[in-house]
Amino acid sequence: MKKLFSIICFGLLSISYVAGQTSADAYRYSSEELTGTARYRAMSGAFGALGGDISALNTNPAGSAVFLNSFATITLDHRNSENSVNYFNGLTTSERSDFNFSQAGGVLVFQGNGESPWKKFTLGLNFSETSNFDDNFVARGTSNTSIDEYFLGYADGVPLDLLETVDGEDVTDLYTFLGENRGFGAQQAMLGYQGFIIDPVTTDLENTSYTSAISEGSFAQNYALASTGMNGKLSFNFATQYQDFLYLGVNLNSHFLNYDSTTLFTESNSNSGSNTTYVEFENNLSTTGDGFSFQLGAIAKVNQTVRLGASYESPTWYNIREETTQYLETDNNVEGTTVVYPEAINVYPDYTLKTPGKYTGSLAFLFGGNGLISFDYSYKDYTNMEFRPENDPDFSIQNQDISENFQAVSSYRIGGEYRIQDWSLRGGYRFEESPYKDQGDIGEVTGYSGGLGYSFGAVRLDLAYNKTEYSDSRELYNVGLTNTANIDRDISNFVISLSFGL
Repeated sequence: MKKLFSIICFGLLSISYVAGQTSADAYRYSSEELTGTARYRAMSGAFGALGGDISALNTNPAGSAVFLNSFATITLDHRNSENSVNYFNGLTTSERSDFNFSQAGGVLVFQGNGESPWKKFTLGLNFSETSNFDDNFVARGTSNTSIDEYFLGYADGVPLDLLETVDGEDVTDLYTFLGENRGFGAQQAMLGYQGFIIDPVTTDLENTSYTSAISEGSFAQNYALASTGMNGKLSFNFATQYQDFLYLGVNLNSHFLNYDSTTLFTESNSNSGSNTTYVEFENNLSTTGDGFSFQLGAIAKVNQTVRLGASYESPTWYNIREETTQYLETDNNVEGTTVVYPEAINVYPDYTLKTPGKYTGSLAFLFGGNGLISFDYSYKDYTNMEFRPENDPDFSIQNQDISENFQAVSSYRIGGEYRIQDWSLRGGYRFEESPYKDQGDIGEVTGYSGGLGYSFGAVRLDLAYNKTEYSDSRELYNVGLTNTANIDRDISNFVISLSFGL
C-alpha cells in the first residue's frame, strides 16, 4: 500500500524534497558585517572616496590606484559577542569569544609611461571575511504553546500508512524512504508519530488527521542554538589612474560560505491529561556554498581637498548545498522513554540564491597631511533576494515572503583620521536601517569605532576597536511553534593589522 501510494504521488511531490529554506536564511547569506583592516574598521569603513587601504577595495575597487607603491596587509581579529535573550518570562545571557585571521591582501603598483595620460595601473588580491556566523544563545521560559504544533502542522494531510514501519523496516529506513519520496514535511510527521507526540484520529491506514498526545496548559521550554562558520570573499582587483584626477577600478569576487548550526529544544509539562510530558528535539544543519560577483568603481579628485567616489557591487549568485540530521526523545506515561534517531543524513539538491546588489556614493575632505574626514552612503534593496529555481513551489512561497516583508535599506558611515607625526588617531560611526518593513525581525544597526596607527617607515602597525549593536527576533520554528526569542546583540572587535610597503 505504502509503496503503491508513493509511486502514484512521487511525480507530484518530489519537488518538496527541500530543507525548508526561509527568508531568514537568505538574509543571513546576503548581509555583511564591518570587516577588514584595522585602519578601515577604526574609521567604520568610510573609505569609498579615499582608497589607499587594502580593505577599501571592498567598498570601491578604484581605491587600489591611490597607492603610490606596492603594499600588503594582514589582519587578526578578536571577536566577542554578548546576547541577552527574552523569551516569555525568562531572561538569559550568553557570551562567546574567538580569534580569526580575517584579512590578507596586497596590491602591486606599476607606473605608466611618462607620456601616457594613464599614470599607473595596479593589480590586487585580497581575502576578507565578510560575515562571521559564530553564535550561541539560550531562550528559556514558560509558553502556552507546545512543540506538538510543529509536528501537527506537518502531519496534516499525510496518510497514517506512511508513518508506520513495516516488517523488516526500522525508523532509519522509513525516514530515508519519506525523504526520498515525500520530503521534509512527511519526515517531521513521522518523528512526531513515532515519538508519541501526535496520534491519528482513527487507526485507518488512510487517516490524514491527527491530534496531540500533549494536553493544553503551560510548558517549560528551553531552546539553545550554537553555530559556527563564515562568509568569505576573495577579490581580484584591477585599477588605473588617469592623469591626476581620476581613478577607475574593477573587482572580480569569488565567494565561499560555510554554516553549521545545532538547535536543541526541550519541553516539559505536568498538564492534566498529557500522555507525553517531556520532549527533546535536536536539529543539525550543515551548509556550504560558493558564488561570484563583480564590482565597479571610480574616484575623482575635485581639488586637493575634495574627493568623490561612486561604486556598484553586483548581486552575488550562490550555489548552496545543505545536509541535515535530526534526533527526538520523549517521555510518555504509557510507552516510557522513546528515542527516535534516524541514523541518516538528508542531502538536499543544490539551490541558487541571488543576493541584492549595492550602490555606494562617497565624499571625503583631506586637510593636507594632517587628517581627513570621509562619508559613505550605500543603498541595498533586500527585496531583490531570490531563491532559485523559481518554478519550485517552496521557493515561490519564500520569494513572495521576501517581496512582502523586506525593504530597501540605506546605510551611512562616517570616519576621520588625525595625524601627529608618525601617529594616526581614528574614529568612526555607522548606521544601517532594518531590512524588514516592520523592523520586527532585525532592528537597526548602529556601530562605533576607534583606533590608532604608527608608521615605522616601510612597516605600519594599526589597532582598532569597533562595537556593533542591534536587536534580533528569532522564531523557534517556521511551522507550528512560531514563538519568538527577542535578542539584544552586542558585538565587539579588537583588531590588529600589520602592513608592509613593497
